[in-house]
Amino acid sequence: MSGVMTTILLIGDELPLLEGLAQSFATLGFKPIVAQSIAEGRDIAAQGPPLVAVISRGLAATSSAETLSIPLAPGGALLLYRAIGSPLATFSASVQRAVLADLALPLERNRLLALVQHVDQRARATGRSSRDDSSEQTPPL
Repeated sequence: MSGVMTTILLIGDELPLLEGLAQSFATLGFKPIVAQSIAEGRDIAAQGPPLVAVISRGLAATSSAETLSIPLAPGGALLLYRAIGSPLATFSASVQRAVLADLALPLERNRLLALVQHVDQRARATGRSSRDDSSEQTPPL
């Protein structure tokens, strides 16, 4: 694959989990970047918006407005994750509307990978991707 790789931003304080996910995304041809806080993630995203931001549910719950201020590439998506057994937090309606999925990791790891691939394919099909894969683009239906 030549050209610009699709960036996936992983935000959370579960470093072993995030590093494992980063390796999986890199294997699939994505460019994963790990941040340990919403503020750090927002600063990284300001330099080059990721297509997908995968954020710890706990961090997103403590700073909903900051979570929504993370810039995403056109066609991008916001995904939340939580560790098994962690308490469920309540979010504002605006955060609930902005989130594509809320996953329990590591159990739903394959679902996460599939969702990111779907968002990437959708962005490329609609011409919203930063990836240079014009030969793979399919016209919208």
